Amino acid sequence: MTTESNSDPNLESGPGHSDNLTAKDIIRNGEIVSHDLTLQGSNYTFLVKIEMEGHESLAIYKPRDGEAPLWDFPRGTLYKREYAAYLLSQILGWDIIPFTIIRDGPYGIGSVQQFVEHDPNQNYYTLEGDSAEQLRVIACFDLVANSTDRKANHLLLSNNGKIWSIDHGLTFHEEMKVRTVIWDFCSEPIPSHLLQSLTELRDLLNYDANSRPDLVNELITILPPEEISALRRRMDWVLEEGIFPGLPGRNRRRRG
Repeated sequence: MTTESNSDPNLESGPGHSDNLTAKDIIRNGEIVSHDLTLQGSNYTFLVKIEMEGHESLAIYKPRDGEAPLWDFPRGTLYKREYAAYLLSQILGWDIIPFTIIRDGPYGIGSVQQFVEHDPNQNYYTLEGDSAEQLRVIACFDLVANSTDRKANHLLLSNNGKIWSIDHGLTFHEEMKVRTVIWDFCSEPIPSHLLQSLTELRDLLNYDANSRPDLVNELITILPPEEISALRRRMDWVLEEGIFPGLPGRNRRRRG
Protein backbone atom coordinates (compact mmCIF):
# COMPACT_ATOMS: atom_id res chain seq x y z
CA MET A 1 0.00 0.00 0.00
CA THR A 2 1.07 3.61 -0.77
CA THR A 3 3.92 2.56 -3.08
CA GLU A 4 3.94 3.50 -6.74
CA SER A 5 3.01 0.53 -8.89
CA ASN A 6 5.34 -0.84 -11.54
CA SER A 7 2.34 -1.74 -13.68
CA ASP A 8 2.63 -0.29 -17.18
CA PRO A 9 -0.45 -0.33 -19.45
CA ASN A 10 1.72 -0.44 -22.58
CA LEU A 11 4.59 -2.56 -21.36
CA GLU A 12 4.03 -5.27 -23.94
CA SER A 13 4.70 -3.09 -26.99
CA GLY A 14 6.04 0.20 -28.30
CA PRO A 15 9.19 2.24 -27.74
CA GLY A 16 10.38 3.67 -24.47
CA HIS A 17 10.94 0.46 -22.49
CA SER A 18 14.58 -0.39 -23.27
CA ASP A 19 17.86 0.78 -21.74
CA ASN A 20 16.14 1.09 -18.34
CA LEU A 21 14.11 4.06 -19.60
CA THR A 22 10.43 3.58 -18.80
CA ALA A 23 7.31 5.31 -20.06
CA LYS A 24 7.05 6.97 -16.65
CA ASP A 25 10.52 8.46 -17.05
CA ILE A 26 9.60 9.80 -20.48
CA ILE A 27 6.30 11.27 -19.31
CA ARG A 28 7.94 12.93 -16.32
CA ASN A 29 11.01 14.36 -18.00
CA GLY A 30 10.63 14.12 -21.77
CA GLU A 31 9.81 16.80 -24.32
CA ILE A 32 6.29 17.05 -25.71
CA VAL A 33 6.95 17.10 -29.46
CA SER A 34 3.39 16.90 -30.81
CA HIS A 35 -0.12 17.52 -29.51
CA ASP A 36 -3.34 16.62 -31.30
CA LEU A 37 -6.67 17.87 -30.00
CA THR A 38 -9.17 15.07 -29.39
CA LEU A 39 -12.88 15.51 -30.05
CA GLN A 40 -14.20 14.00 -26.83
CA GLY A 41 -15.56 15.91 -23.85
CA SER A 42 -16.21 19.59 -23.15
CA ASN A 43 -12.66 20.33 -22.00
CA TYR A 44 -9.57 20.64 -24.18
CA THR A 45 -7.83 17.26 -24.26
CA PHE A 46 -4.76 16.43 -26.30
CA LEU A 47 -3.04 13.23 -27.37
CA VAL A 48 0.63 14.09 -27.01
CA LYS A 49 3.85 12.38 -28.04
CA ILE A 50 6.70 12.76 -25.58
CA GLU A 51 10.30 12.02 -26.54
CA MET A 52 13.39 11.44 -24.44
CA GLU A 53 16.79 10.06 -25.42
CA GLY A 54 15.50 8.55 -28.64
CA HIS A 55 12.45 6.93 -27.06
CA GLU A 56 8.85 8.04 -27.05
CA SER A 57 5.59 7.57 -25.18
CA LEU A 58 2.02 8.66 -25.83
CA ALA A 59 -0.01 10.45 -23.17
CA ILE A 60 -3.23 12.37 -22.61
CA TYR A 61 -2.67 16.02 -21.70
CA LYS A 62 -5.46 18.06 -20.07
CA PRO A 63 -4.35 21.66 -19.50
CA ARG A 64 -5.84 23.73 -16.70
CA ASP A 65 -6.55 26.60 -19.06
CA GLY A 66 -8.60 24.30 -21.30
CA GLU A 67 -11.13 23.43 -18.58
CA ALA A 68 -14.70 24.59 -19.15
CA PRO A 69 -16.15 26.43 -16.11
CA LEU A 70 -18.57 24.40 -13.98
CA TRP A 71 -21.07 25.70 -11.44
CA ASP A 72 -20.30 23.02 -8.83
CA PHE A 73 -16.53 22.56 -9.08
CA PRO A 74 -13.95 25.28 -8.39
CA ARG A 75 -12.52 26.64 -11.62
CA GLY A 76 -9.13 25.37 -12.73
CA THR A 77 -9.05 22.33 -10.43
CA LEU A 78 -10.01 19.41 -12.68
CA TYR A 79 -6.42 18.61 -13.63
CA LYS A 80 -5.58 18.35 -9.91
CA ARG A 81 -8.46 15.93 -9.42
CA GLU A 82 -7.14 13.74 -12.23
CA TYR A 83 -3.89 13.49 -10.31
CA ALA A 84 -5.58 13.06 -6.93
CA ALA A 85 -7.57 10.11 -8.29
CA TYR A 86 -4.33 8.48 -9.46
CA LEU A 87 -2.77 9.05 -6.04
CA LEU A 88 -5.78 7.48 -4.30
CA SER A 89 -5.64 4.45 -6.58
CA GLN A 90 -1.94 3.98 -5.79
CA ILE A 91 -2.32 4.57 -2.05
CA LEU A 92 -5.04 1.93 -1.86
CA GLY A 93 -2.92 -0.46 -3.90
CA TRP A 94 -5.69 -0.90 -6.49
CA ASP A 95 -3.70 0.27 -9.55
CA ILE A 96 -6.72 1.02 -11.73
CA ILE A 97 -5.65 4.40 -13.18
CA PRO A 98 -2.83 4.86 -15.69
CA PHE A 99 0.28 6.69 -14.52
CA THR A 100 -0.58 10.37 -14.10
CA ILE A 101 1.41 13.48 -13.19
CA ILE A 102 1.05 17.24 -13.20
CA ARG A 103 3.48 19.06 -15.49
CA ASP A 104 3.79 21.88 -17.99
CA GLY A 105 2.74 21.36 -21.58
CA PRO A 106 2.14 23.40 -24.75
CA TYR A 107 -0.82 25.18 -23.12
CA GLY A 108 0.49 25.46 -19.60
CA ILE A 109 0.21 23.32 -16.52
CA GLY A 110 -2.12 20.33 -16.61
CA SER A 111 -2.46 16.63 -16.00
CA VAL A 112 -0.54 14.21 -18.21
CA GLN A 113 -1.66 10.58 -18.16
CA GLN A 114 -0.04 7.63 -19.90
CA PHE A 115 -2.01 6.56 -22.95
CA VAL A 116 -3.42 3.04 -22.79
CA GLU A 117 -3.39 0.95 -25.93
CA HIS A 118 -6.89 -0.49 -25.95
CA ASP A 119 -9.72 -1.86 -28.06
CA PRO A 120 -11.87 1.19 -28.99
CA ASN A 121 -14.84 -1.08 -29.62
CA GLN A 122 -14.95 -2.15 -25.98
CA ASN A 123 -16.64 -0.23 -23.18
CA TYR A 124 -18.51 -0.97 -19.97
CA TYR A 125 -21.51 -2.42 -21.79
CA THR A 126 -19.47 -4.81 -23.94
CA LEU A 127 -17.21 -6.21 -21.23
CA GLU A 128 -17.61 -9.93 -20.64
CA GLY A 129 -18.79 -11.54 -17.41
CA ASP A 130 -15.26 -12.42 -16.29
CA SER A 131 -14.56 -8.70 -15.81
CA ALA A 132 -16.73 -8.54 -12.69
CA GLU A 133 -13.86 -8.70 -10.21
CA GLN A 134 -12.10 -5.73 -11.80
CA LEU A 135 -15.37 -3.81 -12.02
CA ARG A 136 -16.01 -4.30 -8.30
CA VAL A 137 -12.75 -2.50 -7.56
CA ILE A 138 -13.68 0.41 -9.82
CA ALA A 139 -17.22 0.59 -8.40
CA CYS A 140 -15.81 0.81 -4.88
CA PHE A 141 -13.28 3.43 -5.97
CA ASP A 142 -16.09 5.54 -7.44
CA LEU A 143 -17.88 5.56 -4.07
CA VAL A 144 -14.79 6.67 -2.19
CA ALA A 145 -13.58 9.21 -4.77
CA ASN A 146 -17.14 10.48 -5.34
CA SER A 147 -16.97 10.01 -9.10
CA THR A 148 -19.69 12.15 -10.64
CA ASP A 149 -19.11 11.24 -14.28
CA ARG A 150 -18.56 7.49 -14.69
CA LYS A 151 -19.47 6.87 -18.31
CA ALA A 152 -19.29 3.58 -20.23
CA ASN A 153 -16.32 4.73 -22.32
CA HIS A 154 -14.33 5.73 -19.24
CA LEU A 155 -13.32 2.08 -18.89
CA LEU A 156 -10.59 0.90 -21.26
CA LEU A 157 -9.81 -2.75 -21.93
CA SER A 158 -6.06 -2.96 -22.56
CA ASN A 159 -4.35 -5.45 -24.83
CA ASN A 160 -3.49 -7.69 -21.86
CA GLY A 161 -7.07 -7.83 -20.54
CA LYS A 162 -6.70 -5.30 -17.73
CA ILE A 163 -9.45 -2.72 -17.30
CA TRP A 164 -8.19 0.83 -16.77
CA SER A 165 -10.25 3.67 -15.37
CA ILE A 166 -9.87 7.13 -16.94
CA ASP A 167 -11.42 10.64 -16.84
CA HIS A 168 -11.45 11.57 -13.16
CA GLY A 169 -11.66 15.35 -13.33
CA LEU A 170 -15.08 15.35 -11.68
CA THR A 171 -14.17 13.68 -8.41
CA PHE A 172 -13.74 14.42 -4.69
CA HIS A 173 -16.58 16.96 -4.42
CA GLU A 174 -17.47 17.45 -0.76
CA GLU A 175 -21.15 16.76 -1.47
CA MET A 176 -21.99 13.13 -2.22
CA LYS A 177 -23.09 12.97 -5.85
CA VAL A 178 -21.89 9.70 -7.38
CA ARG A 179 -23.14 9.26 -10.95
CA THR A 180 -22.22 6.03 -12.63
CA VAL A 181 -23.27 3.42 -15.16
CA ILE A 182 -22.00 0.61 -12.91
CA TRP A 183 -25.01 -0.80 -11.07
CA ASP A 184 -23.96 -4.44 -11.36
CA PHE A 185 -23.37 -5.12 -7.71
CA CYS A 186 -26.34 -3.55 -5.89
CA SER A 187 -26.68 -4.97 -2.33
CA GLU A 188 -23.65 -7.26 -2.74
CA PRO A 189 -20.97 -7.25 -0.03
CA ILE A 190 -17.91 -5.18 -0.90
CA PRO A 191 -14.93 -7.58 -1.03
CA SER A 192 -13.05 -7.73 2.27
CA HIS A 193 -9.66 -6.87 0.74
CA LEU A 194 -11.08 -3.58 -0.56
CA LEU A 195 -12.51 -2.74 2.86
CA GLN A 196 -9.14 -3.54 4.42
CA SER A 197 -7.40 -1.07 2.10
CA LEU A 198 -9.91 1.62 3.05
CA THR A 199 -9.44 0.88 6.75
CA GLU A 200 -5.68 1.30 6.39
CA LEU A 201 -6.05 4.61 4.58
CA ARG A 202 -8.57 5.93 7.10
CA ASP A 203 -6.07 5.14 9.86
CA LEU A 204 -3.22 6.79 7.96
CA LEU A 205 -5.19 10.02 7.65
CA ASN A 206 -5.18 10.26 11.45
CA TYR A 207 -1.37 10.20 11.64
CA ASP A 208 0.72 13.36 11.70
CA ALA A 209 2.45 14.40 8.50
CA ASN A 210 5.84 13.02 9.56
CA SER A 211 4.35 9.55 10.10
CA ARG A 212 2.34 9.34 6.89
CA PRO A 213 3.65 7.98 3.57
CA ASP A 214 4.60 10.63 1.01
CA LEU A 215 1.73 9.77 -1.34
CA VAL A 216 -0.82 10.30 1.44
CA ASN A 217 0.69 13.68 2.30
CA GLU A 218 0.61 14.60 -1.39
CA LEU A 219 -3.08 13.68 -1.63
CA ILE A 220 -3.86 15.76 1.44
CA THR A 221 -1.92 18.69 -0.02
CA ILE A 222 -3.49 18.67 -3.48
CA LEU A 223 -7.12 18.63 -2.26
CA PRO A 224 -8.67 21.33 -0.05
CA PRO A 225 -9.27 20.45 3.63
CA GLU A 226 -13.04 20.24 3.24
CA GLU A 227 -12.68 17.63 0.50
CA ILE A 228 -10.28 15.56 2.59
CA SER A 229 -12.85 15.69 5.41
CA ALA A 230 -15.51 14.53 2.95
CA LEU A 231 -13.21 11.71 1.81
CA ARG A 232 -12.97 10.57 5.43
CA ARG A 233 -16.77 10.60 5.76
CA ARG A 234 -17.22 8.55 2.58
CA MET A 235 -14.74 5.96 3.77
CA ASP A 236 -16.55 5.78 7.10
CA TRP A 237 -19.83 5.28 5.26
CA VAL A 238 -18.50 2.58 2.93
CA LEU A 239 -16.87 0.74 5.83
CA GLU A 240 -19.99 0.96 7.97
CA GLU A 241 -22.35 -0.22 5.24
CA GLY A 242 -20.01 -2.78 3.69
CA ILE A 243 -22.23 -3.27 0.63
CA PHE A 244 -22.53 -1.75 -2.81
CA PRO A 245 -25.45 0.71 -2.99
CA GLY A 246 -27.83 1.01 -5.91
CA LEU A 247 -31.36 0.26 -6.99
CA PRO A 248 -32.63 -3.32 -7.24
CA GLY A 249 -33.29 -4.30 -10.84
CA ARG A 250 -30.92 -1.72 -12.24
CA ASN A 251 -28.25 -4.20 -13.37
CA ARG A 252 -27.40 -3.16 -16.90
CA ARG A 253 -25.07 -5.90 -18.03
CA ARG A 254 -24.27 -9.55 -17.41
CA ARG A 255 -22.43 -10.22 -14.20
CA GLY A 256 -19.74 -12.82 -13.53
